[in-house]
Amino acid sequence: MVHTARVVVTGATGQVAYALLPRIAAGEMFGPDTEVDLRLADIPQMIEKAKGVVMELQDGAYPLLARVTASADRAESHRDADWVLLVGSVPRGPGMERGDLIRKNGPIFVEEGKAIAAHGSKEVRVVVVGNPCNTNCLIARHSAGAKVPDDRWTALTRLDQNRARSLLAGQAKARVRDVKKLAIWGNHSATLYPDFTNAEIAGKKATDLVEQAWLESEFIPAVQQRGAAVIAARGASSAFSAAQAIVDHVRSLVQKTPDGDWVSLAVVSDGSYGVAKGIVSSFPCTSKGGGAFEIVQGITLGDFAQAKIVATTTNDGSYTWTVPATGGVPDDISSQVKVKVVSANAAEAAALAEDASDNNIKIISNLTLTAPNGGATYEVGDPFTITWTKIGSA
Repeated sequence: MVHTARVVVTGATGQVAYALLPRIAAGEMFGPDTEVDLRLADIPQMIEKAKGVVMELQDGAYPLLARVTASADRAESHRDADWVLLVGSVPRGPGMERGDLIRKNGPIFVEEGKAIAAHGSKEVRVVVVGNPCNTNCLIARHSAGAKVPDDRWTALTRLDQNRARSLLAGQAKARVRDVKKLAIWGNHSATLYPDFTNAEIAGKKATDLVEQAWLESEFIPAVQQRGAAVIAARGASSAFSAAQAIVDHVRSLVQKTPDGDWVSLAVVSDGSYGVAKGIVSSFPCTSKGGGAFEIVQGITLGDFAQAKIVATTTNDGSYTWTVPATGGVPDDISSQVKVKVVSANAAEAAALAEDASDNNIKIISNLTLTAPNGGATYEVGDPFTITWTKIGSA
């Protein structure tokens, strides 16, 4: 039986979308039994260009393309959407880290979240691609409110997984298809962790086939900085490899994960593996098909892997702040200090709301935060008290 999927692709005139759209129309994303109602969404000044893309898609005579439209009106493009692929964003340029994008891209995803909640279908699923994708996913998720549950939101770390598989296969002189259980953990940033310790190559542990020194000192940074390397080489960010990863990502959700493998998805954390609940972080996941996913449980993580995961995710617990001395006065930093609460994720901190104390305080000692100390949840606008213990001269 043939079904129809209503699919929104934002940033429809961009490089990634141009590489992605014909793949969706050809059935590579949803399979041969699903027709596609394809909605191209972009900003008003790009809609005439988007109409040219519509004509190309029509001219492709794709048997599974049931309908294709272009609109700058989210009420039209997102109406009853089953899948919303948030590709559109300000692209990353030379010398830019993902965190540099958040000030420009944050407002885009606030509006997308609102539109998805207002107009999407009851079963809508969202894939956030625009970088930094985990932060943008968090922004859109919060903007959408409770109407779109946590398990409907994912962000793209499949490109990082694909890069990691290719690099590892090349070093082991193996085929990419032979690399299994190589997952991306954590924040989609320069600290993301490709977990080689659980990876397999043709049924053997990757660490038995590839030198540990290379894996630790060359492989990890190569994966982390691959996007920057592409930009340095071609003067633009990844396009058709990103499109391939988006196809892989969605296909991994609509199809059952093969036995003995898992896939990388950035999802809203449920607290698994000590990753703070509620943040969007990449985990090894499996799917039974139909769009649903589960975080793989019971993975053994050694000290090296655990340290890398802690480094790339928001920490909880108790934290000690060693206050520096200034002006030659021991323990005295300043009497003109305010306490500021910001996101622990640097990219999020640049875009999300922050708050500071109304009055100045004087810091004269080392501080250990005692509340909040991890695990707490606060709604926007809630007041709460910050407490700490001190070690110092007063």
